[in-house]
Amino acid sequence: MKEAITLDNIPEISPMFRLQWEEVQNAFVILYPEGMVKLSQSAGETLNCVDGKKSIGDIIKTLEEKFDGADLKDDVLQLFEVSKENGWIKTS
Repeated sequence: MKEAITLDNIPEISPMFRLQWEEVQNAFVILYPEGMVKLSQSAGETLNCVDGKKSIGDIIKTLEEKFDGADLKDDVLQLFEVSKENGWIKTS
């Protein structure tokens, strides 16, 4: 059974992946040995907050302040679920 993502989890980018800005793509991308995934603007902004120190709750708070109080909790939790399923992140 997979472990659910919670607001207390602290995500970090998995060692096999790298998040970086790609000027040519005009977007954040996830790089891995077999290729690249171009992220949407919101997914890139969210995963760019991942530093291995901030909890998911802290990341949501930061993003909601940056985007003028928007309610982003459900969207961010869903992105982290997908990111974990794809192996892009690990959580503690």
